[in-house]
Amino acid sequence: MQGLKWIGASWKETPVSGRTKINDLFRGLDEDRDLLVKRLKAGQNLYPNCDTSIWLRNCTREISSPIQGKIEGHIPEWLSGSLLRNGPGSIRVGNYEFKHLFDSSALLHRFAFKNGTVSYQCRFLESNTYKQNKAAQRIVVTEFGTKACPDPCKTIFQRFSNVFKWGEDQSDNAMISIYPIGDEYYTLTEYPIMIRINPTTLQTLNSTDIARMIGIVHHTAHPHVEADGAVFNLATVPKINGPHYCVVKFPRFNPETGCQNSTDEMFRQICIVASIKCRWPLHPGYMHSFGMTEHYFVIVEQPLSVSLSSAILNKFKGNPLSSAFKWFQDCPTLIHLISRCDGKTVKIYESDALFYLHIINQYEEGNHVVIDICCYRDPSMLDCMFVEALQNLNKNPDYATMFRSRPLRFVLPVYNDSTTSDNARNSYHYVCPQKLCDLGCETPRINDRKIGNKYRFFYAISSDVDAKNPGTLIKVDTYKKTCSTWSERNIYPSEPIFVSSPDAQGEDDGVVLSSIIWGGTENTNQAGVVILDAKSWTEIGRAIFVTESPVPKCLHGWFADGV
Repeated sequence: MQGLKWIGASWKETPVSGRTKINDLFRGLDEDRDLLVKRLKAGQNLYPNCDTSIWLRNCTREISSPIQGKIEGHIPEWLSGSLLRNGPGSIRVGNYEFKHLFDSSALLHRFAFKNGTVSYQCRFLESNTYKQNKAAQRIVVTEFGTKACPDPCKTIFQRFSNVFKWGEDQSDNAMISIYPIGDEYYTLTEYPIMIRINPTTLQTLNSTDIARMIGIVHHTAHPHVEADGAVFNLATVPKINGPHYCVVKFPRFNPETGCQNSTDEMFRQICIVASIKCRWPLHPGYMHSFGMTEHYFVIVEQPLSVSLSSAILNKFKGNPLSSAFKWFQDCPTLIHLISRCDGKTVKIYESDALFYLHIINQYEEGNHVVIDICCYRDPSMLDCMFVEALQNLNKNPDYATMFRSRPLRFVLPVYNDSTTSDNARNSYHYVCPQKLCDLGCETPRINDRKIGNKYRFFYAISSDVDAKNPGTLIKVDTYKKTCSTWSERNIYPSEPIFVSSPDAQGEDDGVVLSSIIWGGTENTNQAGVVILDAKSWTEIGRAIFVTESPVPKCLHGWFADGV
């Protein structure tokens, strides 16, 4: 593997007969490797339907003023607001290229809907990292998978002193997601700096360094926004007795004044509401998302960790974070259930080793907590996102296997009565997952009103690069364990975002919006958005825009209602 180190480690567990291993849920999904090797030797493309160049395009011309496009079908008149998107914009700086997709300069997109029309614009996020790179015409700051070009003016003693200045020379290239904080919109990455943007002009405004406010060194790119406007996120905090996972809260309501906090006040009143120790003091787990229900926080501690010793050494050497990752392949995944009332651990559950980025949803039902996750057998998909790996997709017979994910459900029994013994409360409980559907699902979204509550449907994009059409939008019915798909040859949709209709009666009464781009070399200067009826999973309409430069595929976003 290019970026991750694999470690076999022992873990004491009680044998349980009849377990369904996570690997068993993936059995039979992968094409015979020997056949793939024969096809490779015969000069054939291994994944002829998948075009990974969509991630590697370089936007060279921003679109600051909204442009109009060609409308096909029907755009609902009631749909009013902005589909905001964030993701890779350019892998090139001067004559240099980033090594990993997650390092690409952030590009913001806006599809504005009003009175049956749609407009489009895109601008780069002008983070400090972006401005430094642009001024120097080289990669100045080390990223997730890319080492910065050496600064000829910096001595070895200066590099050594920077080891003790955690946060300096840290990238603020917030190219993962967009979330509302109060009345404002912020872009996020996993380093705890959030950058405010203007949702109508896409202009970059001010940044907020959460690390300096509350002493965290990492937070997820996917916070939870409650119905009352409060925001929660999971962070990693160094403490004297080792690193902790801490849930931080940005309170929207001020009990002293009885009024809503402004966004500035939300930042000033940030606080830690729950804290647990990482299982390995020198190897805190990698976290990209977490779960919340009405009464619980759910922290899924996968056995992918960051070696603190390697991270410190990397800072001196200027090496990227990805080279400090360690995968403990023989250790289980731990699921921590934490009370939202007192911040204490209620129960710890154990399952097989797995890797995940995105939790679909989580909810309470009876004496159980249910959590649905897009799972991989291991973290090798992160290696699949290195630029070199994307460019050589069709020469790698293991690529589809490495990128294979499935949505799995974990049902956690909750002991909450006085008759339960302390032994039962304190021992780990093994949970076997069940598969929700047999398609690779990523960047999952649901009806936002159902987050943390029992739900039926989720929406996702395909992660199966060896599928007949890798550019597929998926709707999964979690009650029936069935799925519906929408696809069109050579079109690559992004994360599907649900927007409820004005008089919605059911969970899927509304539309799903997904930005789209085209594969190949003919339509690189083209962007679009497709609107699906969420109930029937059929296309209602689309808007297509001709741009002056290539448009890469994006990652995550938010629908800003009425903006």
